[in-house]
Amino acid sequence: MTTLGRARAADCAAFFTQGLVFISLTTRLPDVRERWDLGEVTLSLILLMMVVLAGVGSVIAERTARSTDSALVLRADLLLMVIAVPCLVLAPAFAFFVAGMALYGVALGVVDATTNMQAVALEHRYGRTILPSFHGMWTLGGIAGSVITLATSSLSLSWAVLVAVVPLAVAFAPFLRRDQAATDRASTAAEVVQWRPLLLVGAALVLFYMVDTAAATWGPTYLADEFDTPSGLVALATLPYLVASGAMRLAGDSLVRRVGPVTLLRSGALVAFCALGVIVLAPTWPVAVLGFTVLGLGVATIAPLSFSAAAALAGGSALTGSARQARVDAVIARFNQFNYVGALLGSVLTGLAGAGSLRIGFAVPMVLVLALVPLAKAFAPAGVPVPVQTGMKAQ
Repeated sequence: MTTLGRARAADCAAFFTQGLVFISLTTRLPDVRERWDLGEVTLSLILLMMVVLAGVGSVIAERTARSTDSALVLRADLLLMVIAVPCLVLAPAFAFFVAGMALYGVALGVVDATTNMQAVALEHRYGRTILPSFHGMWTLGGIAGSVITLATSSLSLSWAVLVAVVPLAVAFAPFLRRDQAATDRASTAAEVVQWRPLLLVGAALVLFYMVDTAAATWGPTYLADEFDTPSGLVALATLPYLVASGAMRLAGDSLVRRVGPVTLLRSGALVAFCALGVIVLAPTWPVAVLGFTVLGLGVATIAPLSFSAAAALAGGSALTGSARQARVDAVIARFNQFNYVGALLGSVLTGLAGAGSLRIGFAVPMVLVLALVPLAKAFAPAGVPVPVQTGMKAQ
């Protein structure tokens, strides 16, 4: 395998690890509630803290990107995740659990940002769109996390500590490095980026995470509350959604080359609108599950293409090579914060609108997802061939 191929495999492993750990922990939340006797309000506040700190982690990634290689930051925060997981899973007291969640929140944000920094750097080196397949690895990691939880559901929460082995191993993978001298020359480059076009792409990313979070957070509750769904099958709101999303993302690289990002996103928005319509109007739970599955196909490529477009818009023309990448890294970290805005809006808006009935709650993202049709034209830069970058190496 070439040096570039090893770096690509390393970042794929990092995306997989992020999905694996995140879904492994979130699917264990019922066990967490039982262990600490948490009410819904307390647990919600803890999760809110985690999301806010993930946003803080993304800010940290932005600041460090101006002077530090993203490969080093990613490596350090994978190791922070190795510390955080045992803290929250094996905590001897509630304070240790909260501290573990806080550490994990920060690591979550930094790893989100730096894995995407690595992915756009590799995309520039390859000179073609490859972001969807990286995000597909995140989804595959999430599927693996779901399967692990199902397989160990009869075991105590403490067994979940074993997932910390994965980020420990991946932390030493050969991520893509950039020259420090070029990084120093671009340490303030992110400040001159024109953010107006990036905000349009960011709005699309917010819409995606609104839909994605609504499906992941409220989907199982919707199946449980609105239908006579067997208790052991409510997770079918999430697992088929992840499988469909993962398949679409893994095929996304070639689809972008065939039809372009604008057509792909507009088509996906219409598919997502129809899928959410099926969910809202579903007469039975199997029909609702079908809707969630098709929804995964519709929205899968929004996030990776958003990061591709953001990188293309941020690159500019005054800088080249690693200096250009230093600026792109800082912008990608800031752009990543749209992720958490969408996640908060998705969980809150769907819940508030669906306080009486989650059918109404899911009607909110059904309407909003249509905004992707006009926003898709902002993604045109992601379809423009990107010059091959120089001055970067794997370590």
